[in-house]
Amino acid sequence: MNYRENAMAILNYQDYDRLPIVHFAFWDETTLKWANEGHITFEEARDHNLVARKLGFDFDWFTTALPIHGMNALFPPFSQDVIEVMPDGSVKVLDGYGVLILQKPDATGIPSEFEHLLKDRKSWEEHFKPRLQFSKERINHQLLDKLKEDHSRTQPIGLYCGSLMGEIRNSLGLFGLSYLVVDDEALMNEIVDTFANLYYQIVEYSLAYGAKFDFGHFWEDICYKSGPLVSPAFFRKKVGPHYHRICDLLHQYGIEIVSLDCDGKIDALIPTWLENGVNTMFPIEVGTWGGNIKPWREKYGRQIRGVGGMDKKVFAYDYIAIDNEIERLKSLVDLGGFIPCPDHRIAPDAKWENVQYYCERMRKVFG
Repeated sequence: MNYRENAMAILNYQDYDRLPIVHFAFWDETTLKWANEGHITFEEARDHNLVARKLGFDFDWFTTALPIHGMNALFPPFSQDVIEVMPDGSVKVLDGYGVLILQKPDATGIPSEFEHLLKDRKSWEEHFKPRLQFSKERINHQLLDKLKEDHSRTQPIGLYCGSLMGEIRNSLGLFGLSYLVVDDEALMNEIVDTFANLYYQIVEYSLAYGAKFDFGHFWEDICYKSGPLVSPAFFRKKVGPHYHRICDLLHQYGIEIVSLDCDGKIDALIPTWLENGVNTMFPIEVGTWGGNIKPWREKYGRQIRGVGGMDKKVFAYDYIAIDNEIERLKSLVDLGGFIPCPDHRIAPDAKWENVQYYCERMRKVFG
């Protein structure tokens, strides 16, 4: 069995040959550090898949086909206009989601947000709603053609099904989202419906086109270390039915595994996802809250699967820490329907030899 067959068999609780050793990419700063240390060349550092193969990983789980040009549903996205240059070299920029952000020289991570263009119905109808209409021009037909003709791939590829709340949070901001749900429920409902209907049409078009996918995949990022950034009640009532509609469409084309990327403590939103067809959680961040598939399996049974849940912090420590982490993962793998994966992009504190050792040990333990 190849990587693709093994991965899908695991998530469907079927027999498999061996556990794939998967990753979720690296920070650019990580591969640059390894190049400076001489483990790879600077040219190789730009190719994360090549770096992963050198380390011993089989493939990146987040091998997801975007049937549109870019992850931003706004078409066209807002141009990256520089609004102001600060004395320290920082610049205020209007980003693609219509958010005024501060970009600092050599800074990494999420930039500070100052202002959001989306505020009310006037800004919604003038700047955002027209950008959220379906058209064939936004479709990446070259990619769909390739996936339509590719019958020999050896690793799973997911169909990106969009974001039903995460992108809305991007454009509104956390405070804007929190207030709008209460201050103008009709507008909030319209925004959710518009995003969801757009992504339904994109998924429908991609599947009808004949492109072949192994799983569906959503992106949200609407939780933090203590729980959701959006009301679970609103999410269940208003967003849940849209997941159901899109997942039903996937099922019609024989796609049963539907994964979702949401950082943070996601426990309060899991029921909504499971009830509406999303059955695979990713990347299951260990974090300070100890994300773990075991209590979810005890609560929800075999309907919930997972990819992730490996504590990447051990890459900064030593071989003993890595061995202990792999030992912890053994009982989770035994549950079935679970593929360990570093719980997010591998950070710059990771030591090359530790990551390499992890891949070697995982292959010996689970081979």
